[in-house]
Amino acid sequence: MPTAPDESNRPFLQRLGIHPPLAWGFLAVLLLMCACGVESGFLSAFLTDRGVSTSAVALVFTVYGLTATFASWLSGALSDLWGPRKVMFAGLAIWVVFHVTFLLLGVAPGNYPLIVLFYGIRGLGYPLLAYGFLVWITVATPPRNLGTSLGWFWFAFAAGFPTLGSLIASYLVSRIGPYQTLWWALVFVAAAGLALLAVREPLGAKRLAPPGENPLKTLLTSVTIAWKIPKIGIGGIVRTINTAAQLGFLVFLPVYCTTTVGFTMTQWLRMLTILSVTNVIWNLLFGIIGDKFGWRRTVALFGGAGCAVTTLLLHYSLQVRPANYALAVVAGMLYGATLSAYTPLGAIMAALAPDRKGAAMAILNLGAGASAWLGPAIVGVFLPSLGVGGVMWIFAVLYAISAVLTAFMKVPEDRASGKAL
Repeated sequence: MPTAPDESNRPFLQRLGIHPPLAWGFLAVLLLMCACGVESGFLSAFLTDRGVSTSAVALVFTVYGLTATFASWLSGALSDLWGPRKVMFAGLAIWVVFHVTFLLLGVAPGNYPLIVLFYGIRGLGYPLLAYGFLVWITVATPPRNLGTSLGWFWFAFAAGFPTLGSLIASYLVSRIGPYQTLWWALVFVAAAGLALLAVREPLGAKRLAPPGENPLKTLLTSVTIAWKIPKIGIGGIVRTINTAAQLGFLVFLPVYCTTTVGFTMTQWLRMLTILSVTNVIWNLLFGIIGDKFGWRRTVALFGGAGCAVTTLLLHYSLQVRPANYALAVVAGMLYGATLSAYTPLGAIMAALAPDRKGAAMAILNLGAGASAWLGPAIVGVFLPSLGVGGVMWIFAVLYAISAVLTAFMKVPEDRASGKAL
């Protein structure tokens, strides 16, 4: 009679669900996203204090989101052409060069056009590194560990952005000022580069597309797969909705909470940190829950429906007068938990296109990048006319729509196990 494999004989990292050759890559993602997270909680308020209007700040983040959207798709497409490792190093270089020019030539002299230009170009950097590694995970990790590995990816991603980054900023801003704090981000990026050098997994060092395939065809496949396999296109839309509100919140909530609600900047940054810590923990938990409860059910019920409810809870918790900080923190924690329920979406996309994972992940990453554009764009367009309440309701409705769309993403693994909606 065959016996079950002895889990105690497997390497420790494998038992955790991490493919050992990729372990240093998770650290690289964590460190890079720490660099992005340092600015996340105060950059909009910092630019406003330097005389940039709220709508102009929204434009800065919108341009950044557009370039991040393009780079998110490109991370999957170029991984097919070059391999994920080269894509990640390209992202690292772009981040360093254009962060320095953003600070020296844009922020320091107060040159708004250059702020928009260099911050926008820097937006190409983090998706190439982070989402390039996401592609690497899907092609190198054994199927038995893929869901959990994706949970660890989002654990690392969210631990850095904005969790640890905003926590670090909450201490640095009050001691050395916001401008000097922005320079500290480079320390984390340098450390990310060192961690990336330690990743030696061989599949990521070579192109993922079939040998001899025309490069143009490879790039086009990373677009056309969205309508050749419509469920892939739906998944891209769901991924866009996933973090659109989270990134939109960073445009207006720092100012709203510190001026209208009455929280201090330190209180806001720590509230953001608590929200993000909750999200980090539940990213990993929902990776495990998704494997047991069903990927689609987890995304639709806990993610889409859950975020629709908790977005409104967060909004109305901020309407209490006098301001109730503890209530707002609890509402933020609930939002952070439900936001992480989208974690199994990556496993769904990989299962829908097992032979073209790079192309499928390009659409998923495109959705992730599009959220960095959509969220700030919604704020920029609707905040002046509808106010904070109107914007929060728009985000809640979008989450409800994502729950409905997820119902159409039928996955063979879910059907086989009877885990239908």
